[in-house]
Amino acid sequence: MPMKKTGALILVTTGAVLLSACGSTGLFNRNRPDEFAVQRQSPLVVPPDFSLTPPKEGEPRPTDGSLQQQTLDALFGGPQARSDIEKNTLGMAGTADPGIRSSVGDPQTYTVAKGQVTRAILSAPEGDGRDAQTSVGG
Repeated sequence: MPMKKTGALILVTTGAVLLSACGSTGLFNRNRPDEFAVQRQSPLVVPPDFSLTPPKEGEPRPTDGSLQQQTLDALFGGPQARSDIEKNTLGMAGTADPGIRSSVGDPQTYTVAKGQVTRAILSAPEGDGRDAQTSVGG
């Protein structure tokens, strides 16, 4: 029984010594370096050409505009000029019917079944076509 008490006493003493290192006073108190004193701080300088003009009456504010448009401009860089090929393709496609989105899902809309070949082409894995094969009448 005395052996267990001695082990417990050693364990408690060791724990107390280790925990005393966490405190600000105790056996392991030391001066720590100041992390802000490592580098000299340069003085603040106002740029000499820093000039803001006050807003003029009636002009729109620079932050006016929809958040959606600002996001699109930030992502895609605003409207870009279309290439000749894109203009030609859009010209050949013509204009869309204003109610096209409503009529596409309508059961009365006529659709053409393209068959198994078109489904096979659409479900084919992406690739460069180097190893492409076909079978007739399968």
